[in-house]
Amino acid sequence: MSREIVAGVDGSPESLAAADWAAREALHRGLPLRLAHAWRWEPLDLPLVQDRSTQEKAARDLLRDAETAVAARHPGLTVTSEVLPDTPVAALLGAEGRTELLVIGSRGHGPVLGFLLGSYGQQIIAGSTRPVVAVRSRDGEPAEPPAGHVLVGQLGSPEDSAAALGFAFETAAARGAAVRAVRAWSLPPLYAYSPASMRLADEAGGLVPYEEKALREALAPWRERYPDVSVSEHVELGSAGQVLLSASGTAQLLVVGRRAKRGAAGPRIGSVAHAALHLAPCPVAVVPQG
Repeated sequence: MSREIVAGVDGSPESLAAADWAAREALHRGLPLRLAHAWRWEPLDLPLVQDRSTQEKAARDLLRDAETAVAARHPGLTVTSEVLPDTPVAALLGAEGRTELLVIGSRGHGPVLGFLLGSYGQQIIAGSTRPVVAVRSRDGEPAEPPAGHVLVGQLGSPEDSAAALGFAFETAAARGAAVRAVRAWSLPPLYAYSPASMRLADEAGGLVPYEEKALREALAPWRERYPDVSVSEHVELGSAGQVLLSASGTAQLLVVGRRAKRGAAGPRIGSVAHAALHLAPCPVAVVPQG
């Protein structure tokens, strides 16, 4: 089955920025782009509410205008569009079967974050089995710097971060960019020390060399698979979210992994992805692990 990049479009500046980012990424990867707009008829017995045919025409006009604008800005790109007759979350998650990655728009920095299609963005990110990239529109500024690296967080074991590292290297290779891999670590409480963990740290020459060794080992298979990608490594004491955000200022893209956590209100994303989506100045790719 052929693969494609899918961008959700709702007519907002954020979603149009996401569509442009997705178009550039599709060109980098040599893939087609599909623009998707979720629309479902829900009749309401209220004055001034448009009838079904009028609403459907408005949805198709919105999507056609977005497709025309993207195709004009990115000649040579294969662009299609589709109105998906479902709720935004179900529509975009249902499009995953032939999707390389999903791209959505996000709104604003700070403690209150909104996404394309209202509050549905976090549900899409938490529920997707494919990488999801959130792109922010910043008053006419480009969605990403013209130069820079792909920044990726490496957390836990090599297996824990394999999906995020693989996506970061693949993206960097397609763009001709470098990868900067960051591993954050913290001092465990005294009760968490064990003879085995202390022996491993001692064998490495201390806690910092131990963390540096862990990062090198996690990167080794990806360096071998992508020998032309330049890689820099950074290990820093601190919380993963803070360390990644401090390093994200010049990044083209920040890549983080996530394990979906289920709460009373449904799937939730982890704290590192949550911090990145709220505060990173560049687009953020959230990659499901395993």
